[in-house]
Amino acid sequence: MRIWSTRMPFPRVHGNPESIEANPLKIKAILDMKAPACVNKVQRLTGRIAALSRFISKSTEKSLPFFKTLRKARIFEWDASCQRAFKELKNYLAGLPLLVKPSPGDTLYLYLSATPQAVSSVLIREEEGKQLLIYYVSKVLSDAEGRYTPIEKMALA
Repeated sequence: MRIWSTRMPFPRVHGNPESIEANPLKIKAILDMKAPACVNKVQRLTGRIAALSRFISKSTEKSLPFFKTLRKARIFEWDASCQRAFKELKNYLAGLPLLVKPSPGDTLYLYLSATPQAVSSVLIREEEGKQLLIYYVSKVLSDAEGRYTPIEKMALA
């Protein structure tokens, strides 16, 4: 019995034996969205981003303006930084890369990034001089984590 012998759709991903890609319907849902006009729409947007986070490099950093809007839940404010982040997210999703699986014996590279608000990491393998993406992870830092030293943030990533 062969698993993944053909292209198989799952709710969040499409895959084959060599790679996976985000479900195009999930991407289209964000690409077709208008700028949120209330807190519920921002929550819906962040939920959709979370569903695709394994495909989005630094997804937490890209979503930070939306999270800040949610923190001020009593006063909804969709400002210029939110609009810019929304537009950049849509542009990024329009050309979303495939994620590939690692092969035994591959040399893997782990890239880490830490900012005052978030930490991110990406796992990559090289093939014929090209870097191929395997996995992304990112996390918004709590107030206490934001005070970590840079090396502690890297360890957290």
